[in-house]
Amino acid sequence: MTPIMVDTRTNTANDDISAQLLGLTDQHIHYFDQAHEQNQKASVNSKKIGIHHFMLNDFQALVKSAALADIEIKIASGFRSFERQLHIWNNKFTGKSAISNIKGEQVDITPLNDFEIIEAIMLYSALPGASRHHWGCDIDIYAANLLNKHSLQLEPWEYESSGPMAKLSTWLSENATEFGFYFPYDQYRGGIAAEPWHLSYAPLAEQYQSAFSLDSLKQCLSNNDVAGKSVILENLSAIAKRFINNINRDHFNSNKADYCHTPAKPRGKTYE
Repeated sequence: MTPIMVDTRTNTANDDISAQLLGLTDQHIHYFDQAHEQNQKASVNSKKIGIHHFMLNDFQALVKSAALADIEIKIASGFRSFERQLHIWNNKFTGKSAISNIKGEQVDITPLNDFEIIEAIMLYSALPGASRHHWGCDIDIYAANLLNKHSLQLEPWEYESSGPMAKLSTWLSENATEFGFYFPYDQYRGGIAAEPWHLSYAPLAEQYQSAFSLDSLKQCLSNNDVAGKSVILENLSAIAKRFINNINRDHFNSNKADYCHTPAKPRGKTYE
């Protein structure tokens, strides 16, 4: 596994890491094209995929190993900017996009107050500035060759024993950690729902998680047009405890973090 470490020893580096955490830059991201696959949603096919450039080698190794088991791993969602997450959030909060409950049913937000809407959204969607997809080391994956005629929905049943992604789930549970990956949302803990498609690259994710700053998030949200902002800011500490920091920590292995030593220097353009 490639040795890596996010360098936070200087003020400049701290600014860079803060921007990465909040999704305000893509300097740490490597973009690439994925082959068009049938039976996917158009949104999956119509964009380049971005992942952290220090994750690339181990991700490619994961893909090659899975291919030996006749599993064609593809990324449905990789890096996501603050701007993109803000668009998703505001559309859900205002009712332009559907919100699903843990049973997969659409939520009627009409009788809900603002905090209840926030809770409903965050079951599956993060606050802008607090999405692990900003980091570039968290990805939503599927197996293209297992879709058959199925249209990918990224719903839990697809990854269960009777779903089309069952073979992928089994293989990942047995092999993902070999390449440094784990499931941050392996089960529902009262915050984010279980997401069996969501992989996180531990050598980077653990460092980003440790560098997360509630004050920086608060300032970022305050400076942007976020739907429900006043209620979010009033309850931000509780929201962070329940949804942002409430993840699978059983995988943590100090040995993996110890051999991550190469400074992660940003590159590319910056989102405004």
